[in-house]
Amino acid sequence: MGRAYEVRKASKEKTGAMKAKTYSTFAKEIYLAAKKGTEIESNVVLKRIVEKAKKAQVPSDIINRAIDKAKGVGGEDYHEVIYEGFGPGASTLIIKTLTDNVNRTVGNVRAAFNKVNKSLGVSNSVSYNYDYLAIISFKSDKDEEIFETLLENNIEPIEFENENGELTISVHPNDINNTKDIIEKIIPNVNYEIDEVGMYAKDKVDLNSDDLIVFDKLYKMLDEIEDVTEIYHNVNNKD
Repeated sequence: MGRAYEVRKASKEKTGAMKAKTYSTFAKEIYLAAKKGTEIESNVVLKRIVEKAKKAQVPSDIINRAIDKAKGVGGEDYHEVIYEGFGPGASTLIIKTLTDNVNRTVGNVRAAFNKVNKSLGVSNSVSYNYDYLAIISFKSDKDEEIFETLLENNIEPIEFENENGELTISVHPNDINNTKDIIEKIIPNVNYEIDEVGMYAKDKVDLNSDDLIVFDKLYKMLDEIEDVTEIYHNVNNKD
């Protein structure tokens, strides 16, 4: 079973705070995408983000406000900033943020590591042990047709596997929009069970009970930072 099955599905019930952070993250991502073009049908990146936002039940007014904001002049200027760090034991973390104040964000991230006596690393000190992948998963019995059509369009899947009727495909992130276009022509109204672009550890580690407590504390503090949108790690025995 490949890395695709390490992708967490959105099955747990979200609290109000978690929903608020989800809405905020999508609003920032939609704003950034819309800065390159506010027409959804002509901006494929914006179109895909809006589709994901709707699936995550982000209210339409939040989506529309983010697009409208991108039409104006000035306002927030968000940047995607990635931090890499070392946790307890042999654990590592990659923290993705969207921020309009880098000094604030790095200060908050560094403070979380300092509180558990761990440290941030420099660029590529951790990420070389991760793969940057786009992963989608959906119900299908058209494996052969999809695989052949992808190859015909110069898209070579990194992973392509079907388990119990659920097809999971991982590709380079640059290929994900074309991959979806192909799939949606073959399977109109396809429902993606997994639709993720992220960093996936090449090798996992198991932490002992003491290290796991520290890791969970660090993870929680990072997750509570408003600017943090994703946390990737290599811990196998984290819930």
